[in-house]
Amino acid sequence: MSIDFGNLFSLKGRIALVTGGSRGIGRMIVEGFLAAGCERVYITARKVDQVQATVKELGDKVIGIPQDISNLEGVRALVAEISAREDRLDILVNNAGAAWGEDFDDFTEAGWDRVMDLNVKSLFFLTRDLQHLLKAGGSFERPAKVINISSIDGYKINPWETYSYQASKAAVVHLTRRVAARMVKDNILVSGIAPGAFQSDMNKAARDFGDAVGKSIPYPRIGSSEDMAGTAIYLASRAGDYIVGETIACDGGIVNASLPHNSIQP
Repeated sequence: MSIDFGNLFSLKGRIALVTGGSRGIGRMIVEGFLAAGCERVYITARKVDQVQATVKELGDKVIGIPQDISNLEGVRALVAEISAREDRLDILVNNAGAAWGEDFDDFTEAGWDRVMDLNVKSLFFLTRDLQHLLKAGGSFERPAKVINISSIDGYKINPWETYSYQASKAAVVHLTRRVAARMVKDNILVSGIAPGAFQSDMNKAARDFGDAVGKSIPYPRIGSSEDMAGTAIYLASRAGDYIVGETIACDGGIVNASLPHNSIQP
C-alpha cells in the first residue's frame, strides 16, 4: 500500500466555518486551515471590528460574518447567511465560548446562563441546523467534519471558581460523543479538542505570563499556534477520518501526564 502523504493532511478545496474565529484559538485554527489549503474559511464573532480586522489580515479566502450566536436568533441568522452563500459545508469548528468567574456563594444566574447558552446550547443548535450543508459536503470517501472546542477544564477541575465554565466544557465532551453517534450515519464525523494553556483573551495567565505557566506543565511550555493548528488539521483532514466522538487533550500532558501532588520525585 502506498500512502499519499501530501493528501493525508490536505484541506484543499474544503469550505469551513470557525465560530469565534477572529482571535485566540479560533484564529490559530483558521490560519492552519488556510495553510492546509482550504478554499474558503468563514469566521464569525460578536465584535464587528475584530472580525473585519482578521479578514483584512488573513486575506480574501477568509469571509467574516459578524454575529452573536449566544442565542437561537443569532444561530438562525448565521445559518441563513451561510446557506445563502454555500450549497455545502465541509468543516464546522464550534469554537465560540465564554467564561465566568464568581464566588460560589454569590454566583449569579446570569453567569450560569451566559456561559451555558453559548458554550453548550448554541453549539448544539448550530450543528443541528447546519447538518443539511454538512450532509451535502460529506461522503463515505470524504466525510464532513465537526470539531467541538472543549477545554481540559472539562476533564479536571481548576483552582478558580468558574463553575458554569467547567460544567459547560464537561458537557461539550459528552455532547460530542452523543452527536457523533447520530451524525456518523450521514458521513459527518464529530470530534473535539480540549485545549490546555494557550495564549488568548480568555486565558490571561497564559497570555501574560506564558513562561511561568509553562513551568507547571509536564511538557514545560504553553501551547503554540502550530500545536492547535496541527491538531485541528489532523481531525479535519483525511488523517482524522477514523476519529469519531473523541476529544483530544492538546495540553502538554496536564490531563494525562501530571503527577499527583503527593508524588515523591527522585
